[in-house]
Amino acid sequence: MFELRLLCPEHCIEDVTDALEALDALSVSVEDADAQTDAEQALFGEPGMPPPKAGWQRSRVLALYSTEAAAHQAAQVLQAQEFFTGCQLQGVQSVPDQDWVRLTQSQFAPIEVTPEFWIVPSWHEPPAQAQQLIRLDPGLAFGTGTHPTTRMCLRWIASHPPTGMRVLDYGCGSGILAIGAARFGAAQVDAVDIDPAAVQSTEQNARANDVVLHAGLPEQAQGRYGLVLANILATPLKVLAPLLCSLVAPGGTLVLAGILERQADELKEAYAPYLRLEVTDSVEGWILMTAAEGG
Repeated sequence: MFELRLLCPEHCIEDVTDALEALDALSVSVEDADAQTDAEQALFGEPGMPPPKAGWQRSRVLALYSTEAAAHQAAQVLQAQEFFTGCQLQGVQSVPDQDWVRLTQSQFAPIEVTPEFWIVPSWHEPPAQAQQLIRLDPGLAFGTGTHPTTRMCLRWIASHPPTGMRVLDYGCGSGILAIGAARFGAAQVDAVDIDPAAVQSTEQNARANDVVLHAGLPEQAQGRYGLVLANILATPLKVLAPLLCSLVAPGGTLVLAGILERQADELKEAYAPYLRLEVTDSVEGWILMTAAEGG
């Protein structure tokens, strides 16, 4: 394998990475060229959303090719393009052969939700102290347990087991919350998402965990639920306030996540006509909000 290394300003990143993909790069990655220096920049988006920018002010672009000739040819083509102005070719270097699957898997270790409840990739042995676990591999749908919003929701489920309840996971992503509810005794679990890929991912993950749930598009959510979970984003959560609240059964609970600390008041205001939201957990600037249906 051979790696083509480039240094590019922010405004060129999309054009350069698109061109590299068109030039048959096996993979393309973008890094902050100023990482580990005083000029390093944080660059991340809200859960399930792309980063707010394609790259950093100075980005290092790495493209992997199977042969040295292919890497050099890609570099020649790029250097002839107008959009390459301001970019620098840092060279082509050999990359030692590796077991890329094993290397990727090594980046994902078991994740602790509580001392007794863990999320464990399929290739890992569960920790000795794990009394309850979810088997989940990284995939296309959001929700692998690495994000604070997912962990807070699962922690809430573990501390408030929905035993015998009818549960709805609205915006299910990978289905991890629905699976968690099933693990903790829910009698019926519906998992819905606007993305058919998320529905498929949820079904696959449910089978991998030997749990029964019903996954589908949002119109599948019917009737009332003792527990309604929605780990989405603040803006859609505000829009969905009337719908989500109408799905909570008398005496039931609504659990919302995907909310930043600074967004708490606007969520409380949006839900005030229906339910009284409170912040019940926070991790790394993210919050969990819950409300009880007075019935």
